[in-house]
Amino acid sequence: MPSLKDIQQLVNGVQKGDKRSIARTISIIENNQPNAQKIISLLYPKTGKAHILGITGPPGAGKSTLIEKLVKELRNRGKTVGVVAVDPTSPFSGGAFLGDRVRMQDLSTDPGVYIRSMATRNHPGGLARATKDAARVLDASGKDVVIVETVGAGQSEVEVVKVAHTTIVVLAPGLGDDIQAIKAGQMEIGDIFVVNKADRENANKAVSDIQAMLEMATEKKGWKPLVVKTSALTGEGIAELLERIEEHMRHLKTGVIDERRKERIENELAEALTQKITESIINELKQKEEWNKLTQKILSRETDPYSAAEKLLTKRLKTTRKR
Repeated sequence: MPSLKDIQQLVNGVQKGDKRSIARTISIIENNQPNAQKIISLLYPKTGKAHILGITGPPGAGKSTLIEKLVKELRNRGKTVGVVAVDPTSPFSGGAFLGDRVRMQDLSTDPGVYIRSMATRNHPGGLARATKDAARVLDASGKDVVIVETVGAGQSEVEVVKVAHTTIVVLAPGLGDDIQAIKAGQMEIGDIFVVNKADRENANKAVSDIQAMLEMATEKKGWKPLVVKTSALTGEGIAELLERIEEHMRHLKTGVIDERRKERIENELAEALTQKITESIINELKQKEEWNKLTQKILSRETDPYSAAEKLLTKRLKTTRKR
């Protein structure tokens, strides 16, 4: 367990952009080690300067290659970049498969780039539970842009909108589920839609289909989502994509970003409160004799976990009312 002196040293290291301090800090947060919350609290006042890009889309759309080219273009323009690449969880170690870091390894030697792979650990929505805080660490480290890539598990990856300022949905013609992915919820969260692998057949049709669907969609607070065609392998369209991102950033600065921040903070406060209340109630109930009795009954198949939970909560509510 890191001491308070160690914590302060880590926080100072993060603020200086030290890669080892950033890595250790994210590991402490990801593993929910003691004092993780203290580190987040100390870093929080230093956040809020980076522009966070969320990149999502189905497997095979070329998200990682696109990010690699986007990072290089940002570096050419003098921007420092942090990347949180959420990978599938290994069934053996519980860690990330590290596929994205392998694909972007030529960027890892750049002092202006920090890349972190993170396992979902079965957390729904395409992100890991600690993704939000990892992005904050990179923000506090002075990165101009932080890119969050979802795991690419399919159509339910809409959690990224709670982290990102600009959400980019990456699709590719010929995957079969490009339009289906949008219908499943990503239409609502996308600020920019990228049709990658533009050299493929039907790329123009995919662009037309998406634009047609966007015409029917409700405008998002004065912003009409844009469609960009790219080929990440050759770099075609990357400069245009960055221009569209900058266009969206300018739009946010009209006051929209303040509304989004307020909504995000309210959601985070509600989530944090739910977590704290849940932990508090469970810790309290574990001290009761009834907890052990019901655990034994579940083990012996005399009852089930849901019935036991209902019984514990009902009893706790009755006790609370009597007070």
